Amino acid sequence: MSAANLDLMRRLFDTLAKKGVEATLPVVSEQFEMRTPSEFAAEPDTYRGHDGIRRWWNSFYEAMDEVRLEPGEMRSLGDQVAIRSRLMARGRTTGLEFTQEVVLLATVEEEKLTRLELYGSFEEAGAATA
Repeated sequence: MSAANLDLMRRLFDTLAKKGVEATLPVVSEQFEMRTPSEFAAEPDTYRGHDGIRRWWNSFYEAMDEVRLEPGEMRSLGDQVAIRSRLMARGRTTGLEFTQEVVLLATVEEEKLTRLELYGSFEEAGAATA
């Protein structure tokens, strides 16, 4: 299952980059949940389901011209995948560029993304799975 989960996450990031968030929704569960903790977000929140994913992305586009989420190294952790990621954005009015690195811990169930958690390192993500 872990190789399939890695493949699913690679495809999801590729689809996101080429076609946008709407095109990723077929591989995202309606029960999806993501929490953005205060160490990674100016306004921590919880995002649920497809509408939650849309709301998360729209929150960036309210202030940003361009937003990209690029995956780096991926590690299989059973039914979860830890993904070193870089979020890059450019301010709509300021033109200032913003970069944030984070490790996403993705939970996959029945070939769908069900949860994303944000961590500062692979070690923190791994400890969360123990």
